[in-house]
Amino acid sequence: MLNFIDSLLNRITMYRLVLYYLIILLVLAAIFGAFGILPYNPIHIAFESITLVVAAWLVNEVFAKVWKTHPNAESSYITALILALIITPQPPSVSGFFAFIIWAAVWAMTSKYLLAIDKKHIFNPAAFAVALTAFTIHQSASWWVGGNIPLLAPVVIGGLLIVRKIQRFDLVLPFFGAAVASVFLTSGATDIPGTLQKIALHTPIFFFAFIMLTEPLTTPPTRPLRIIYGLFVGLLYAPRVHIGPIFSTPELALLAGNIFSYAVSPKKKYIFTLAERKEVGAGIYDFRFTTDGSAVAFKPGQYMEWTLGHTSDGRGNRRYFTVASSPTEKTVHLGVRFYDNASSFKKTMLGMKSGDTILGGQLAGDFTLPADKSKKLAFVAGGIGITPFRSMVKYISDSGDPRDAVLFYSNRTPDEIAYKDVFEEARNKFGMKTVYAITDTASAAPESMHLGRVDAALIEREIPDYKERMFYISGTHAMVTAFEKTLRGMGIPRRQIKIDFFPGFA
Repeated sequence: MLNFIDSLLNRITMYRLVLYYLIILLVLAAIFGAFGILPYNPIHIAFESITLVVAAWLVNEVFAKVWKTHPNAESSYITALILALIITPQPPSVSGFFAFIIWAAVWAMTSKYLLAIDKKHIFNPAAFAVALTAFTIHQSASWWVGGNIPLLAPVVIGGLLIVRKIQRFDLVLPFFGAAVASVFLTSGATDIPGTLQKIALHTPIFFFAFIMLTEPLTTPPTRPLRIIYGLFVGLLYAPRVHIGPIFSTPELALLAGNIFSYAVSPKKKYIFTLAERKEVGAGIYDFRFTTDGSAVAFKPGQYMEWTLGHTSDGRGNRRYFTVASSPTEKTVHLGVRFYDNASSFKKTMLGMKSGDTILGGQLAGDFTLPADKSKKLAFVAGGIGITPFRSMVKYISDSGDPRDAVLFYSNRTPDEIAYKDVFEEARNKFGMKTVYAITDTASAAPESMHLGRVDAALIEREIPDYKERMFYISGTHAMVTAFEKTLRGMGIPRRQIKIDFFPGFA
């Protein structure tokens, strides 16, 4: 069942999944309102949602043109619909309501541009907007989506799908634990079952955790920092937490966490200019970019979010790609596989010419080399999953600090092998062994290549000391899951297995 769910999730980008989730919640709220299940008029819900979407989109377009950056309409829609779910829908005739939601939409999008350093915004836009309206025009968010039992099931089910898609349980679970503990500590509650029921049924804790807390651009880039971030925001989440006369609200707790996250996260966004594009394997292209004058500080194996200004085909104009280059190289490389039915994003990318630009940011990822340089390594790559290993191997070659590493590289046919020159250089410089596995047994593969999949028998034959090694796996979700199971069956403990994952991997 989980494999089926993962297969469905891999067909949609993270941002599009969040957008659909928010739309479904609003549609359900309108239906429940029409039947009297919820105390909200569907016309009022529609008016508020449309007004917020239009206002946020317009402001985003204006700032994007002034700042000469790629506009992200999808981002503005998500922010607007979040605001619609945390600001109680009211009739347009209610005094000040129209000005309230316009003010919230304007400042949500404005904060992404004005409250940003090196093109990276600091605060969650929706949280900042409702905090500002509370202090300036004394209109605050009610978080009505979280206090309605009829919406609880879709909030939780959809939210769990999002967290599974982006693999952020390491952030959400510490938050839940800290938030519940904080409520008990600050309230002095002794009725444990009753208090837990109240938190679950009558607060926005699930929506807050699944949607607001996990917003990618304002969360830390690595697992240890995400755990601390979740604990920190959770401790501030309880309503009785206060500094002087100011009591905590969900948005204030999140904004405090955003400041911490900004302090420990990479700060910059970059404008990359295409210098060269060449095919390095069948259907695989290497894009080489120069930067806007700023050095890109990253660890081999990390990834970034990439944004193109193009007409969306429904999957949005943002993707996550591993940085395939080494920090020792002067230019930034991306390795991308293209198929016949490619998305409009990839079609636009493939059509890029020298001098065209793409926006990169949100550097993150724990799929990096161990600090202990004496640790023996085994890399397992499937198809385009080779890109993080291209980065690592090139870095090891250039740094002159050799490591004991073996690479297993699986492809359907020999002509799909990419970056072979880098791995040959590694063999000459520090003796790295590369085992090429060809899964199409009818292919005319050289005798030096293994016909068949990378399996336990191949590993045992090529690296008898496999139990001493740290295994790194990168490829499709199905390949990574299956191979992790193979390694576990061989007696490799989980602590010696690292998996490459980032949001929108498919």
